[in-house]
Amino acid sequence: MPAHYNVLFLCTGNSARSILAEAIMNHKGRPTFTAYSAGSHPSGTVRPEAVQQLSEAHVSTAGLRSKSWDEFAQPGAPKLDFVFTVCDNAAQEVCPVWPGQPMTAHWGVPDPAAVQGTPEQVRRAYRDAFFMLEKRIGLFLALPVATLDRLAIKKEIDSIGRQ
Repeated sequence: MPAHYNVLFLCTGNSARSILAEAIMNHKGRPTFTAYSAGSHPSGTVRPEAVQQLSEAHVSTAGLRSKSWDEFAQPGAPKLDFVFTVCDNAAQEVCPVWPGQPMTAHWGVPDPAAVQGTPEQVRRAYRDAFFMLEKRIGLFLALPVATLDRLAIKKEIDSIGRQ
């Protein structure tokens, strides 16, 4: 029986990139991985463009909500095995102390919510963010996580973030 891993994706607002990553990981990584997302300063809403992109990709949006990373530092929160920041702001912030000392990495993804332009340009930004995250998550899922030692997997995870 393979081990089970919990993954947290962080961003500042938890409205687009981290939401996309949570949904993609839960779609592609089950039953071995369960993903969550959170923000340092959550917006309180999930961007409708992110929901639309996920729907178009046939990825479930059930249960997605914008939430604070404080939820995952509280007693009773899921034990985290991996924490990925997906925006530069969150990567530079001082994160809470995560119980269990999960492995962390930064996967910078351009913010589709910051794109201003035509509706097609905005849709393209969300699509690009989705496919970038989907590729990185796919590469991560291809790693033999259970058989790698902590240092080796940290190097592999960091290299995925640079792709």
